[in-house]
Amino acid sequence: MPIDRRHACAALLAAAVAPRARAQAWPSKPLRVVVGAAPGGPSDFLARLMAEQLTPLLGQPVVVENKPGASSTFAADAVAKAPADGHTLLMSGPAAITNAPFVMARLNYDPARDLVPVAVIGAGAFVLAVNAALPVRTVADLAAYAAANPRKINYGSGGNGSSGHLASEFYSQTAGVQMTHVPYKGDGLAMNDLLGGQIQLMFTAPNVAVPHAKAGRVRVLAVTSRERLPSLPDVPTMVEAGVADFEYLGWIMAFVPAATPKPAIEALQAAWAKSRNQPAVRGKLEELGMLAPERLASPAALAPFLRDEQARLSRIVKAAGIKPE
Repeated sequence: MPIDRRHACAALLAAAVAPRARAQAWPSKPLRVVVGAAPGGPSDFLARLMAEQLTPLLGQPVVVENKPGASSTFAADAVAKAPADGHTLLMSGPAAITNAPFVMARLNYDPARDLVPVAVIGAGAFVLAVNAALPVRTVADLAAYAAANPRKINYGSGGNGSSGHLASEFYSQTAGVQMTHVPYKGDGLAMNDLLGGQIQLMFTAPNVAVPHAKAGRVRVLAVTSRERLPSLPDVPTMVEAGVADFEYLGWIMAFVPAATPKPAIEALQAAWAKSRNQPAVRGKLEELGMLAPERLASPAALAPFLRDEQARLSRIVKAAGIKPE
């Protein structure tokens, strides 16, 4: 073949390959982070914190979209069915990922099959809070009182199958006591009734309970993490308080559709790893009580953690006789 024809063929081939190469570059457009909650909550705050950090690192705008409803499962379903090109992420806590398969009668996606965890954005302890009029001052007192008054302690939660519900059932089963569940549409409503004495106990986020504890209206007996919280140094962990092997974390992770290319996932993981170690970012996470334990910092730890959580929740739900709704 003459040299000119060879050059012409090479030029045509390069012209044909170039658009494909450009199409494969990632990210090639703005990223969308879908949050299954209204603006203002912890998952929304963390989504916006992540978006703020990733935008300059990835060179594309990262936009937060709020899609509340059905315990965040609307958002999870939308992301599970989104194009798996690395441009759509889900920001979710346990409700739509580990809890939903056990407490929702119909689910249009399979969290384990359809979504891949990218990074834990925040994780923190719940607190065990009781009405100040309840005659208990320690977790040991609570266990003795509950044993002497089976099912007379009403505990509140943000709804059937919520983390507060399952943490309370986990406590009941671990401590061998019986209590009565009163579900609400959100922790705020449950806290109102805890303050009013209609319920006596709830597991909730520290920021929900601590202001009322400082006012003397509720008593915080313990935290549910392995370590004490820096913001509550005098409050023991559940294990320190005598409940063996008790740990229950509230967490928020970023997920992508399962078929997302590995290079895009790894780039997202690297960008967040760089961001989370910035002092300003760590400071914000610490203020929220959501600085994740170091054991969850590695992306490789997330899938096993979620499998273990689902296995544990399966046992809790079965023992509690919780029926899907």
